[in-house]
Amino acid sequence: MMRALLLTVAATAVLGGCASTGTPDTQPLTPLSRYSLRVEPGLDRIALAVHEDGLSSNQQAALNDLAGRYLASGNGWIRIEGPSGDDPAAARQTWAVRSALQSAGLPAERIVVASYAAPDPRAPILAGFETVRAVVPNCAAEPRSMDGRFSNAGSMGLGCAINANLAAQIADPRDIAGHRPISPADSGRAAVVFDNYRRGEVTSAPQEELVQGRIARAVE
Repeated sequence: MMRALLLTVAATAVLGGCASTGTPDTQPLTPLSRYSLRVEPGLDRIALAVHEDGLSSNQQAALNDLAGRYLASGNGWIRIEGPSGDDPAAARQTWAVRSALQSAGLPAERIVVASYAAPDPRAPILAGFETVRAVVPNCAAEPRSMDGRFSNAGSMGLGCAINANLAAQIADPRDIAGHRPISPADSGRAAVVFDNYRRGEVTSAPQEELVQGRIARAVE
């Protein structure tokens, strides 16, 4: 009995020692969690010099490009900031920038005009909007160790290049943060299709029947 008790105590001590040794692995277990896709805020903004005779052709082209980028991937407001002061040329050009952006297709309710504290009344006019951009990890700086290890955990650096390529190729980084809003379904069209189905009539649209007829004639 005493021998069995001593063996039990020894086994408990050994197991306790095993449980208390070693440090927990603080690294993520999978490459997807270690190098997850993320976004960071950015700013797409241009500076326009003030001219007595208004916007130049180069400035008009730059504003058209800015409007195109906003319509493609921008959200929120596009902000125009003119230099503070009483310079009439700067004031005229500030509002000319607003008119140019509206002519390029931007809705008026998305354009905000403000002033900023400038050291010169003829300081450049700023126009731009906030953006998000994908975070591309620097895989060359990631530690790599190909030494022998006794676990199924991935090595450091595994998966970095894949996620870096994904981040660089995604057209709209906002898709990383969440899905885009989905327009509601056309319930009216669905009701027509179900009503035709219940009455035993053709459920396809006329243009679909025309295409199917052409395919049938081609097969014959």
